[in-house]
Amino acid sequence: MSKIDEAIAILQAMGLPKAQQNERSALILLALLDMREDAHWSKSRKRAIRIHDILSFIQEYYGKRYAENTRETIRRQTLHQFEQAGVVVRNPDDPVRPTNSPNTVYALADDAIAVIQNYDTPNCKRKAKYVIPVDLPDGTHVDFSPGKHNKLQASIIKEFRARFCPEADVLYVGDTAKKLLYVNENLLKELKIPITKHDKLPDVVLYDPQKKHLFLIEAVTAHGPLSPKRQIELEEVLEYCKVKRIYISAFPDFREFKRHIDNIAWETEVWIENNPNHVIHFDGTKFFAVYGD
Repeated sequence: MSKIDEAIAILQAMGLPKAQQNERSALILLALLDMREDAHWSKSRKRAIRIHDILSFIQEYYGKRYAENTRETIRRQTLHQFEQAGVVVRNPDDPVRPTNSPNTVYALADDAIAVIQNYDTPNCKRKAKYVIPVDLPDGTHVDFSPGKHNKLQASIIKEFRARFCPEADVLYVGDTAKKLLYVNENLLKELKIPITKHDKLPDVVLYDPQKKHLFLIEAVTAHGPLSPKRQIELEEVLEYCKVKRIYISAFPDFREFKRHIDNIAWETEVWIENNPNHVIHFDGTKFFAVYGD
């Protein structure tokens, strides 16, 4: 196989969505690795490069020209999904650098490098084929595909729920590779949450039937938090749902939180995975944990 075909096979093995198992994504992966046609995968190296440099590499070593005005397409349709899946880290040298900065760089994550350097060996299959297992409150077992985003979602269910809403049921949870990982259709109907609009829901939705609290939780790794715009959109989707709504942006760490702090809506909560015993409240009359029925 050519290097492009092999790169596509690697993306498939790593569980990337089908929309990213294509030539464009393969070429971007090769550029991130400085991997040329005649090089061996064991020589893959980690480097941080700009989208402009990715385009230059692809043209020089693989003869495929992408115009400069395709940079946004590459960012939104490949690098964004790489980042969500934990394959790529954005701005490892300066995590607070804005995404639209001309100095924004991308680098392969260490786990991804370990898989790629072992390509076409038994060790590659062992490293690539892993999942994040979670048992839901009703006994249902789900397996998240690998990646930073899904790890945070699993932690929301296991860690946040246990601390702040232990009686809550899981209504909905997505996955970077499979959007509808779990859907409680009966309870969604009962609460008058439109089942046809799952793609409009945040990453994790929990419901406490005793307190009648609906927890709408966005896992923030690559895309944004519960911003004012996002909150308005969700209020429109939940027009006929009459239970109390609690909006939460969940972050893996304070570094990621600080990147988004100026875009978090007031009257919402923030939970940080590596400091799980606390919730930050963004203004409002009361902290949600002491709301009455």
